[in-house]
Amino acid sequence: MNILGISCFYHDAAAALLMNGQLVGAAEEERFSRKKHDSEFPLRAIRFCLEAGKLTAGDLDYVVFYEKPFTKFERILQTVLGTYPRSARLFRDSMLHWLVDKLWVKNLIQQHLGVSADRILFSEHHLSHAASAFFCSPFEDAAILTVDGVGEWATATMGVGRGPEIRLTKEMRFPHSLGLLYSVFTAFLGFEVNEGEYKVMGMAPYGEPRYVDKVHRVLKIGADGSVCLDMDYFSFHRSPSQAFNGKFEALFGPPRAPQSHFFTPTSGYPSYFGPRPADFDAQAASNQYYADVAASIQVVTEEVLLAMARAAYAETGLPRLVLAGGVALNSVANGRILRETPFEELYVQPAAGDGGGAVGAALWAYHCILGKPRSFVMEHAYWGEAYGGEDARTAIAQYGLPAEQIGDEGRLVERVVDALAQGRVVGWSQGRFEWGPRALGNRSILADPRRADMKDIVNTKIKFREPYRPFAPSVLVEATERFFDLPDAKRHYPARFMLYVVPVKDRARDQLPAITHVDGSARLQTVDRELNPRYHRLIEAFGQLTGVPVVLNTSFNLKGEPIVATPADALSTFSRSGMDLLVLNDWIVWKA
Repeated sequence: MNILGISCFYHDAAAALLMNGQLVGAAEEERFSRKKHDSEFPLRAIRFCLEAGKLTAGDLDYVVFYEKPFTKFERILQTVLGTYPRSARLFRDSMLHWLVDKLWVKNLIQQHLGVSADRILFSEHHLSHAASAFFCSPFEDAAILTVDGVGEWATATMGVGRGPEIRLTKEMRFPHSLGLLYSVFTAFLGFEVNEGEYKVMGMAPYGEPRYVDKVHRVLKIGADGSVCLDMDYFSFHRSPSQAFNGKFEALFGPPRAPQSHFFTPTSGYPSYFGPRPADFDAQAASNQYYADVAASIQVVTEEVLLAMARAAYAETGLPRLVLAGGVALNSVANGRILRETPFEELYVQPAAGDGGGAVGAALWAYHCILGKPRSFVMEHAYWGEAYGGEDARTAIAQYGLPAEQIGDEGRLVERVVDALAQGRVVGWSQGRFEWGPRALGNRSILADPRRADMKDIVNTKIKFREPYRPFAPSVLVEATERFFDLPDAKRHYPARFMLYVVPVKDRARDQLPAITHVDGSARLQTVDRELNPRYHRLIEAFGQLTGVPVVLNTSFNLKGEPIVATPADALSTFSRSGMDLLVLNDWIVWKA
């Protein structure tokens, strides 16, 4: 039984292939198109999935789309007609986009894949999210929460999964949405919606939640975590470009200028920002206000998610919870759910946002429609394409950089560890690229976490990003409790996927300054020998040399670009950055 899942036309288009209930391949379109958050029909990702399964389109039994386009279009029509004429621009833009291609997904699938109409199925947006979490989890039964911006009508759902069945029992509906609320504040704080939410999460620890009372003025929170927005403050339901209105600005003040540098009295002022401004103190004080707003919306978001989780526990009585939807990528909130609710275990799928709906749609069809038993657990995130030695050799020759192929893995690891310990920044590309937004040791940039100056070094050489954004640690799973407050780390799946923020232990903060955030936390990734043996060996060797089996890990990309996929992508990024060394499988590349 071969089932292809597809998600597209909002952001993070993706495809995933199931063969007899087992995931064979899954990838976002952006990795192939090199267009960040590419939302177009994922032809390249589909091609990869078919090649991974050694199939043609004719071998597919079903193709499943992750939501119902006509139901979504109905919601858009009702919304714009209900707010007309203020929604005139939204109506025009919606008609242009939807009537051209978004409504005709079945036709597109038939056109590109030649699949007959009776083999094309449509899930629902939040059902796909739920399936992507529960059917990828190791749990036989679990409570389910899905929380995002909006699907067709639903913005959050609650339910239960048992065996091969999912039942969603409650939902919140548009325009009342925790995900959209967070996105409004993302826009207010000067960041791009659907891209900058994690920047708000990183900004929050530099502030104090002084304005929680103001946030509570724009919404009401029910005992079960349900959210009711006061729409007098918002315009996302009637405008294609403006998320908030004058009343919102009267409450929170003018929005932060999107292109302005962000720094506070405690964040530092990195050299790549240029000369220190004459009015530094005034700008820092202004930015401190925005940091306080970020802290406030983050706290309220956590409050809502904790209330939702406690309600899900009260309703189901189950000790396990699975989370999906873009809000499930809020790793600070995930850590609090683990620590502060009755749930004993959590599972969050690594591509919890819309891209993950491709996997969820395929699993929904296999289990809920076809009634097939479960046999798959998403133990790791390495579901993308792998590239062999010849790919690397060809790309290296094209770029003309000095390189050496090292057939002995131990010697290669030793070279890299020595470079890291000397303060070098290393690009690390091996195996299949990751599924989801996190680099987890197959397409990563690595550095020494012991050096306090490494944040600025990596930012100055490669990222050129805001100084408040933390870098993540990759730590051997068996050594996690030496450095981080995460007992019994091996059983925590979200930690494998860099989806928990946890406290760094007091005694470890001085050892790991480059990955310890200003509030003493870290968004860690645990590394298991069985799941990524070469990466584990690298960190283990670094630990043997330094006493610290942890490396700084950030995604292998430049600002504004997707994470690299191919050796050519890696070499392009390497050559345009200040990285010192590049590893492509068993090749080491350096600069002349």
